[in-house]
Amino acid sequence: MSKPYTLLKDHFHKLARLNHAITFLQWDQLVMMPPGGNNSRSNSIAELSTMYHELLTSSYLAELLEKCMSQESDDVIKRSLVEMSRLHQQALCIPADLVKAQSLAGSKCEHGWRQQRKENDWNSFLLNFKEVVNLSRQEAMARQAAAPERHETPYDALLDLYCTGDSSELIAHIFAELKAELPGLIEQISENQAAGKIVLQGPFSITSQKKLNHKLMEYLGFNFDQGRLDESTHPFSTGDRGDHRITTRFRREDFLNALLATAHETGHASYEAGLPANWHGLPIGSSRNMCIHESQSLLFEKHLFLSKAFLSFFTKSIHECLPQTSGTPSEAIWSACSHVQPSLIRVEADEVTYPLHVILRFEIESKLINGQLEASEIPGAWDQRMNKYLGLSTAGNYTDGCLQDIHWTDGSFGYFPTYTLGAVNSAQLFAAVKRAHPDWNEQLGRGDITFVRDWLKDNIWNKARSLDSQELIQQATGEGTNSGWFLGHLKERYNIGDQ
Repeated sequence: MSKPYTLLKDHFHKLARLNHAITFLQWDQLVMMPPGGNNSRSNSIAELSTMYHELLTSSYLAELLEKCMSQESDDVIKRSLVEMSRLHQQALCIPADLVKAQSLAGSKCEHGWRQQRKENDWNSFLLNFKEVVNLSRQEAMARQAAAPERHETPYDALLDLYCTGDSSELIAHIFAELKAELPGLIEQISENQAAGKIVLQGPFSITSQKKLNHKLMEYLGFNFDQGRLDESTHPFSTGDRGDHRITTRFRREDFLNALLATAHETGHASYEAGLPANWHGLPIGSSRNMCIHESQSLLFEKHLFLSKAFLSFFTKSIHECLPQTSGTPSEAIWSACSHVQPSLIRVEADEVTYPLHVILRFEIESKLINGQLEASEIPGAWDQRMNKYLGLSTAGNYTDGCLQDIHWTDGSFGYFPTYTLGAVNSAQLFAAVKRAHPDWNEQLGRGDITFVRDWLKDNIWNKARSLDSQELIQQATGEGTNSGWFLGHLKERYNIGDQ
């Protein structure tokens, strides 16, 4: 290992420490901070973000990278340099003043959104959101100009930040296959579930629900010595090695919503906790991309927690924590979790209709960033697609329509496709787990998911960024991302022919 590479590692460890500080300031802003602290907190985060950007784009870093590229021969170090260079190049094309302006505009828009969504106030939201869109378009055009050979449109350049290694062509192909199949599946499943959704009657104590969610996290392998569970408006997972933060939201009338969100976020946290310790603080030691990250969270939510075997085991804990459910068998709880019905809210959608929510957002945000749609036109475009894909209207209902998500408030355009690519990857990965462990159902029925965590650690978590995303999926499952595994999973779960 050369001295320049040692200096590079030191530089990226410094960047990692800055990012650590930003991460927990943002967590507190979303979870614990009183509203009056938003302005000073936003300025602090913007200042640190600017410092981070300046370090990542420094000439010192560029010189070290150039020296190392010509000196290092070790394959792992060469791969590490590729990932360092990728981050450096992604940051280099964005000026520091744009980074700071985006941070401030995003904080202002997100903070206002919290109340504006509750009040169905699209016009007030739009005042802040227009600036977020304007700055995001500037970013997208700068990124496209820096790598026109890789980015056909400005939106493709933003998509690459979250789906690194998964091309827009692959995503469009997967989405086209899903749009062709899902409407028919929804119709068939709805016919099979004609009796209607099973409703589990509340209210359910929030204190008891918290205890139940802690139990679920423990069974799923979460280490509470290195993490915690809190509440937020929008469930999320964040943190750093040794300190993993999960949030969920509780409703007195519905305990299942929180459990599903908690299982999902535990998958995210498990991936982060399972990344190789010897690469911590270096780009090569980070999660591969958000399409892989979402595959982990959805595998925990849809394939572990929602497996009939595991849920049957976990029903005893549900009965213990929520005594009013003691007469409800696991089959009824599973049915309540897996009812398929078009709905307005993405985060509450079932796994069959969910991809159509994502495709709707993908189509709108790509047009928005590419200048084919203006921010003021989003409500109409949203309502038109909701009618087309799910047979529902959001006309005048911004709260349950285009104001429902937090993602666009800070300019996270290109993020939404990761949810559905993650769903496809999760089905493909779990099919590989089942092939490796023919007794998977029996183990889940005992509440034992150790074999799943071990397989994921060996095939996904330990690899970090040492492979590109499609290489990672290929190595783990024998082929690149294939929507057939997800569609096959749906047909098997909901007893549809031609599995």
